[in-house]
Amino acid sequence: MNALAATNRNFRQAARILGLDSKLEMSLLIPFREVKVECTIPKDDGTLVSYIGFRVQHDNARGPMKGGIRYHPEVDPDEVNALAQLMTWKTAVADIPYGGAKGGIGCNPKDLSRSELERLTRVFTQKIHDLIGVHTDVPAPDMGTNAQTMAWILDEYSKFHGHSPAIVTGKPIDLGGSLGREAATGRGVVYATEALLAEHGKSIQGLTFAIQGFGNVGSWAAKLIHERGGKVVAVSDITGALKNSNGIDIPSLLMHKEATGSLMNFNGGDAMDSTELLVHECDVLIPCALGGVLNKDNAADVRAEFIIEAANHPTDPDADEILSKKGVVILPDIYANAGGVTVSYFEWVQNIQGFMWDEEKVNRELNRYMTKAFHKIKNRCQTHNCNLRMGAFVLGVNRVARATTLRGWEA
Repeated sequence: MNALAATNRNFRQAARILGLDSKLEMSLLIPFREVKVECTIPKDDGTLVSYIGFRVQHDNARGPMKGGIRYHPEVDPDEVNALAQLMTWKTAVADIPYGGAKGGIGCNPKDLSRSELERLTRVFTQKIHDLIGVHTDVPAPDMGTNAQTMAWILDEYSKFHGHSPAIVTGKPIDLGGSLGREAATGRGVVYATEALLAEHGKSIQGLTFAIQGFGNVGSWAAKLIHERGGKVVAVSDITGALKNSNGIDIPSLLMHKEATGSLMNFNGGDAMDSTELLVHECDVLIPCALGGVLNKDNAADVRAEFIIEAANHPTDPDADEILSKKGVVILPDIYANAGGVTVSYFEWVQNIQGFMWDEEKVNRELNRYMTKAFHKIKNRCQTHNCNLRMGAFVLGVNRVARATTLRGWEA
């Protein structure tokens, strides 16, 4: 099941639990606005090439819409739509005053030079500058984009609207980016994990962890788990997979990956088949890579007691059912990876106030938001006798439905 179908299914189930009016349910599902633009740029060799860009603005009942911009060959309206809708529920679960949006350009950033990427980003910004805004829709980096991409959007947008640092988050620190933003998603995953484990009378210290994906989120999660005395027994990324039953020395592995660009040939662990990682023996499994990796083919073999969804939609609904029957506790993506957007909110607040926070304050506030959200989800689970995924959806959908109704959506 693709991400859009799975998200719609979870939403409809939450709407049924809440007893939402069918017209309100339909209104919450339909995006506020979908934009498709043509971005034509000269390549470095002088030839012209066109790319299609998208921005889906899903809902603004609780505040400006918020969501990443991804540069990827497979960006299509369905995927962008699902991710925009997920952002609406995610920001509501985290209780930050945003709605959901998502955008992207169908291109392969690896095939473009830095100057071509800059031209493409500026043309895309020119096409959508009057649809985004500090109090309307605030983009952020996503797959294939980074702080530099945000710097170009900020500069191009400011040509039309004056200096507007709050127009994007995930910017370089020198242009008003927030301290702690780079680590935020991984750190939020760790705070979420701590809240869940505490509920079960456990802590990170002494437990074993398997982490799929060793990019920004996975590497920060691994580093922070290692610092807290957790034992990371397996990691993988596109370059390969490693295991060590005594625990991998994460600081050494980070230095090795920095130096070689790969996990392979690291002398502190044994190579393993990447597909084995998801079914490797561990207490906590953290998928930080692609969607749909846990499915009906491998779910029965998962040996972890807890799954923390650091990736978007890593568990498809068939796997969800199998894992639930096995008694595996799944902390859903809609909450577990909300650390990034939460610190994006802090960055936006700092930009609007023109007053920057130190990193300690950023991390302290992130911990407070993640912990508070977990307890709200648990309350919903107890009230409606449902699992954590449905508890999170019910919490998020209810907050958006209430805001929509209070604003007078039928007028």
